[in-house]
Amino acid sequence: MRDDMGVLRWLKKIDQFGFCFVEGVPPTPEDTETLCRKIAFIRETQYGGFWDFTSDMKHGDTAYTNLALKAHTDNTYYTDPAGLQLFHLLSHTEGKGGQTLLVDGFYVASILKELNPEAYDILSRVRVPAHAAGEDESFYKPGPSSAGYPLLTLDPRTKELVQVRYNNDDRSVVNGLAGTQVEEWYEALRAWNKCLTSHDSEYWVQLSPGTAVVVDNYRVLHGRSAFTGKRRMCGAYIGADEFRSRLRVLQELERWKASGSADGTSIRDVWDPKL
Repeated sequence: MRDDMGVLRWLKKIDQFGFCFVEGVPPTPEDTETLCRKIAFIRETQYGGFWDFTSDMKHGDTAYTNLALKAHTDNTYYTDPAGLQLFHLLSHTEGKGGQTLLVDGFYVASILKELNPEAYDILSRVRVPAHAAGEDESFYKPGPSSAGYPLLTLDPRTKELVQVRYNNDDRSVVNGLAGTQVEEWYEALRAWNKCLTSHDSEYWVQLSPGTAVVVDNYRVLHGRSAFTGKRRMCGAYIGADEFRSRLRVLQELERWKASGSADGTSIRDVWDPKL
């Protein structure tokens, strides 16, 4: 991370695998925030900007407890969920547990599509309402109609999967469906959950101070096991557009360097095929 090319290698890993670990990060909020800002500015939410928190229920969200959290994506109650989420365990004393769970949602969706294409189709069409109402000062619902978005978002042109949006704890009442459709949706959700919680889908890791993890919130679901003791975490959200912008700019810089450009001066113009 000492220069732009180091950051580019990092972002390429996130883009390729959906998450990436960063070792050798000093276990302080200041150094972790500096790492976040190497990608882009931090996204502000009702929970603040950069977080430094414990299980003190400071906010009305299960993240601020010591409870186990099942695999989920964050911000399902936003129209535009955060693109990246960075976590860094600063300390864990007088207790144990708190393993981090990572699940590649694109992999899970591919298995579901192969085993149960009807369920895949339903989860890509039925809008799921969501909400965040744990703070007295805020009450979030996604989209102008509050109807929510499908669990699986497909590109309207290519029909390729571009986003997984799933947090059962933030789900509102699924309404607007006929009785038979409700039954079909729940059957599809059960099929999804079976693939999501299968042994080959889950990757468990015990984080330690000095190692941060960045997760693509459009692709990789995360969770944790319950824990005891005092656990201090920090991290932040970064927008999906900001992540993609930074990746493209650094890829351009890489090409300029490869072409022999001494100062990395932009050669982008209005005829650039990527525009």
